Amino acid sequence: MARLRNKVCIVTGAALGIGHACAVRMAEEGAAIALFDVHDERGMALAQRLGDAGMPAAYWHVDVSSEASVQNAIDAVVERFGRLDVIVNNAGIAGANRPTHELTEAEWDRVQAVNVKGVFFMTKHAIAHMRRNPGGSIVNLSSIYGLISAPDIPPYHASKGAVTLMSKTDALLYAADGIRVNSVHPGFIWTPLVEQHLRDSGVADLDAGRRDLDRLHPLGHVGEPDDIAWGVVYLASDESKFVTGSELVIDGGYTAR
Repeated sequence: MARLRNKVCIVTGAALGIGHACAVRMAEEGAAIALFDVHDERGMALAQRLGDAGMPAAYWHVDVSSEASVQNAIDAVVERFGRLDVIVNNAGIAGANRPTHELTEAEWDRVQAVNVKGVFFMTKHAIAHMRRNPGGSIVNLSSIYGLISAPDIPPYHASKGAVTLMSKTDALLYAADGIRVNSVHPGFIWTPLVEQHLRDSGVADLDAGRRDLDRLHPLGHVGEPDDIAWGVVYLASDESKFVTGSELVIDGGYTAR
């Protein structure tokens, strides 16, 4: 219950799905949690829920594709909580599910703005604060599709490949500062993003769609947000003090084939 005691952690995309689970589990492990999202009602409700349970938490409306929004919010977190130890770059969108030759420039750019520039902006403006407290951790949510690919959602796959290599580059750049950077690679996790992906793919029966996804994983089922959250807790904690530049794959065996 105290694996993250005295740590101040930011989670982006914290209102829903994997981000929500990460925020809850990290708070339960003793961290003060800054929740970043654009879903204000859900984000504020989570902050209230954690606060009512005696866990320090606050919500900020942050568009991770806007550098000013990111910088102002990170500075506000440090002003409120006094320090910054961990950032979890979870915010992401799937984008248009069409072949490359049918995509518009705007569709491509929107995914890169959130999934790639969001990680860049968050890291850029966190580093100065994290350098003051050696032992910091940056956890970037990539995907199985940051390691392998599939014949769909080209902007998403490109963005997650970028996040994988950004993580390794920053791990090397900031190791001397005592800041670790790692990527997490979920398989299909049952979240609103995956549900929307199924709908966008023309799946009318979500239960049947979930069963189809289950069969893609050797363990026989899709994952739950907590499956990823516990991996993030590990990478955020001092238990992983010798882990940097690594890819933590949590995918039910999907990429083991």
